[in-house]
Amino acid sequence: MSCCVSVTEVTTAAGWLAGLAVVALLATGWRKPARARADSSRRDGLTAEFTPERPRFEEVPASLYRPAPWWRRVWSLVWGGALAVWVGAVFATLIGFGVAKAVITLTDLLKR
Repeated sequence: MSCCVSVTEVTTAAGWLAGLAVVALLATGWRKPARARADSSRRDGLTAEFTPERPRFEEVPASLYRPAPWWRRVWSLVWGGALAVWVGAVFATLIGFGVAKAVITLTDLLKR
């Protein structure tokens, strides 16, 4: 059993991690938008008849704001935390690889 990790193993692991990060970024890009797009159904509450006595559009009262249910908030908190841990692991791996590479390079320079 080897006591050290070779540079090839670290490079391969970093490559796999970078590939998985790209797949995760692509997967998050293929979701429904948070807001609905502008729609012609918005005009249903407006009257389009125009007469001199009456303005072209009348205001219609909007429905009251309804907050998200508690289970959606908990769900988003769980997934947000999981995503934060995952992104932290990716950054820690990249920073660790960079520091290891710098230490190896500087050690090689001292040996000369």
